Amino acid sequence: MHAPSENPTGTALVPVREVPVSHAFRWLALGWKDVTRTPLASLFHGIVVTIGGWIILAITLRFWYLLPGAFSGFLLVGPILATGLYELSRRLELGERPGMREVVAAWQHGTRPLVWLGLMLVIAGTSWVLVSAVLFGLFVQAPITGLESVLRYIVLSEGSFLFPVWITLGGFGAALVFAATVVSAPMLLNRDVDMVTALMTSVRAVGENPITMVVWASIIMVATGIALLTLMLGFMVVIPVIGHGTWHAYRDVVDTSSLPPRT
Repeated sequence: MHAPSENPTGTALVPVREVPVSHAFRWLALGWKDVTRTPLASLFHGIVVTIGGWIILAITLRFWYLLPGAFSGFLLVGPILATGLYELSRRLELGERPGMREVVAAWQHGTRPLVWLGLMLVIAGTSWVLVSAVLFGLFVQAPITGLESVLRYIVLSEGSFLFPVWITLGGFGAALVFAATVVSAPMLLNRDVDMVTALMTSVRAVGENPITMVVWASIIMVATGIALLTLMLGFMVVIPVIGHGTWHAYRDVVDTSSLPPRT
């Protein structure tokens, strides 16, 4: 066992491993394998996210200026929505045959640090929706009345620099959230650590594996884009595969041998 070292602030540093780029695709394959082993419970998560996407779409059809921010903000809370998927993968790893009962139990017994992480992500997503709305108010002077005007004044940024500014800010924010949560959510479910330790471990995991994590983030982005193009039906499969894959990314990159299990 390797005991965690400490940084100058006294917070334990959990060991992280360097893994090759090919492991990002291995996480994806293992995620799919877990879906096939727990199909009903896994696909349930995808169905919930798909329905949530449809609800957001129905709301933003009346308030077009909220559309881009609402969807991207909704996706920011993805790491916490996958809590049940992490639990399924954890149970499979122990040789069990989990189902919906274990998913419900994972949510019922959510630890305080995990709850705080979820709250942080909700605040981040809500803040991004508000920032997007402000940007549209500043840059878009023409009325947004439908999809045609969304494409014309927002995506194509006719007469403004809205889209480049929005993409730049959104990309920076998404990168921060990804770095902070790529392994912290499953770690909080699995081990008895505080939120600060989990967040620091996640950031260090990205820092030790920059190329591998860029590839993993790219896989998530491409899969998300494909799901959106299918009117969100693709989320039924994308969400469980990526959620299970994230568990395997955590187990592959973080050395938790010296940490007590979460009870």
